Amino acid sequence: MLTSIENGPLEEAVITRLSLDPRIPESTEIAVGASDGLVTLRGTVESFAQRRAAMRDARATDGVYEVDDQLRVNLLGSSIRDDDEIRGAALQILIWDAEVPAEWVDVKVQEGWVTLTGSVDFQFQSDAAFEDVASLYGVVGMNNDIRVVTP
Repeated sequence: MLTSIENGPLEEAVITRLSLDPRIPESTEIAVGASDGLVTLRGTVESFAQRRAAMRDARATDGVYEVDDQLRVNLLGSSIRDDDEIRGAALQILIWDAEVPAEWVDVKVQEGWVTLTGSVDFQFQSDAAFEDVASLYGVVGMNNDIRVVTP
C-alpha cells in the first residue's frame, strides 16, 4: 500500500471507504496514494463494475479533488466473454432502454474493451447508454464516443 506522512489520513479514509464497499470484495488489492487532494488508485480488480465502484468511492471521500485511475481489470473464469457476445448483449440492452435511441448508437468491442459511437439528441441518452453497457459482465473498459447533437 502506498503511504506518506503528510497524506496518510486521506489515504486511510479512501482505504476505509473501499473496504466497506461490498461491491469490492478484494479491496486490499487496491493500492491508494494521495497528494494534495489527488488520489491514485493502482492494482487489480475483477470487473469493470468494481473499477467504477472504486473510483466512485474515492471521489466521494472528503478531501479528494481528483482521482487518477490506474486500476486494471482482470476477468476470471465465467466473467470472460467473447467480444461478439459482449457486443450482442450490449446492443440488446440498449434496445431495451427507452431512454436510448438504440438505432443511433453502435457498439464495437475489442478484447473486452467497448467503444460506443453514434449520435444522440441529449446528454442523458449518452449517459444512459454508457451505464447500460458498463454493467455487463465481460467488459474490461469503455470509451463513450457518442456525440450529443442539439436538435
